[in-house]
Order: sequence, then C-alpha cells, then structure tokens
Amino acid sequence: MIRLYHGSNVAIEKIDLSRSKRGKDFGQGFYLNANPDQAMAMAIRTTRFHDEGRPTLSCFEFDEDKVDGLGLNIKVFPDYSEEWAEFVVMNRKNNSDTSAHTYDIVIGPIADDTVGVQIRRYIMGYLSATALVEELKFKGDHAIQYFFGTPRAIELLKYIEL
Repeated sequence: MIRLYHGSNVAIEKIDLSRSKRGKDFGQGFYLNANPDQAMAMAIRTTRFHDEGRPTLSCFEFDEDKVDGLGLNIKVFPDYSEEWAEFVVMNRKNNSDTSAHTYDIVIGPIADDTVGVQIRRYIMGYLSATALVEELKFKGDHAIQYFFGTPRAIELLKYIEL
C-alpha cells in the first residue's frame, strides 16, 4: 500500500476524469505524487494559475497488490530515457479526447513544465532525442508521477482524510 498525493487549488475526494486536461506528460488523466512536498508545490502553482482557491493536498491510498489479475495495462518508466521523452512528446502533442496510448496506469519521472520550446525544437528536428531527455528532466529533486487514466485504474485509489 502506498500513499499518493494530488496537489490542487481545491480538495478532491471523488476523481472525475472528465475534468482532466489534455496535453500532459502521460496524457489526460489523474496525476499523483508519492512526495507530499512535491504535490504541495503543484498545489501552489495550480492555485496561482487559477487565481482562486487555496493550495490543497488530497491523499489517496493505492494498493499495488490489487493490480495483479485485473488485466490493467501498466507502463513504468524507471528513469529518464529516450523512450520516456518520446512518450511525453506524444502525449503533450495530443489535443484530442482520444488517448495516444492504451495504458491504464503510467508511472515515471515528471517532465519540467517549462519545456514547450524544447519539445517544438525536437519535433522540428533541431534537437536530438538524447538532448531532449536532458532538457525535459525535472529541475529539482527526482520526481515520480503516477498517472491513472481510466475508470478501472481510478477504482484502485481510496481517498484518505488528512
């Protein structure tokens, strides 16, 4: 059992995937972090961006043992890599309501949110995949994010009162 945190400008007890935004690292879904400090940093950024609410952490338990036997499609990126960078680019470019991949859950490093220019340079062929990996690395402590992109995946999360 692992505790995961979602940082936002409001508390979230019930996850609504329809409110998820497109163009994120692993696609349209619900994102969590095992590090409450990193989740709170996201809550602060989100509150500033929306200019309303207050930085709030919502906590969920994820029972990794329950995943076995459910037939969920899970992708784990153990570290930054060219495969990870290309996956992030694919998802950030996707502006449709249809997912660019078939994973229910994706676990892997967070990309730095200020890398739009580098992604465009990569797409245009001005930046190699190896250089893109370096540009996308999160500046700060190594941060891992948990993406839950389907209702079946969301069912594995249990809200915990902080």
